[in-house]
Amino acid sequence: MEKHELLYEGKAKKLYTTDDKEILWVEYQDQATALNGARKEQISGKGALNNQITSLIFEKLNSEGIQTHFIKQLSKTEQLNRKVQIIPLEVVLRNVVAGSFAKRFGLEEGAVLPEAIVEFYYKSDALDDPFINDEHVKFLDIATDEEIAFLKSETRQINSILKKIWSEIGLTPVDFKLEFGRLEDGTIILADEISPDTSRLWNAKGEHMDKDVFRRNIGDLISVYTEVLEKLEAAK
Repeated sequence: MEKHELLYEGKAKKLYTTDDKEILWVEYQDQATALNGARKEQISGKGALNNQITSLIFEKLNSEGIQTHFIKQLSKTEQLNRKVQIIPLEVVLRNVVAGSFAKRFGLEEGAVLPEAIVEFYYKSDALDDPFINDEHVKFLDIATDEEIAFLKSETRQINSILKKIWSEIGLTPVDFKLEFGRLEDGTIILADEISPDTSRLWNAKGEHMDKDVFRRNIGDLISVYTEVLEKLEAAK
């Protein structure tokens, strides 16, 4: 398998074509962003950490029967993925009150929700990824009723698995963002990444083990992500 033309370059990754038209070569980048890309910094080593963390998480999800685009890790910064058409939704699951959810409803961070809440956000940098509901998803012709139900149920199933993974290394999955994509036959599978960039993780002391250390300027991102990776590797 060889890497060919650059197909897409986003905030955190570059996607390349390969010998197989259904497989992409993905390179994780060192750029850290916040506020929907308004703040950007290059942080050496970040891409390698996110790639390795995501690879470990997706390997576990694959083994648990979740269909994902992940095929294998190639190097510290690269992996092979099945090619999908990304659905323009960010699917967010919240287990604990935090972040924008706390701000939106005037709540203190930290309260455990009696039942996990799934939210949809429309993927549009120009619109700052607005919060939308099921009716908006249908109106925008993003997904059918059946697909919306699947996205929610699959996200809750993934949450159950992630809770086990993170709890084994002493972390609480406060909330996280997922992205899904369609294969050529229309099958919807998990895509993108699962890392401290896309998840809010707290340790037993309530300390942030995620990108909030960058967003809020409360810690060193590389040391935090390294600790998460080392714990995941030790738990394999």
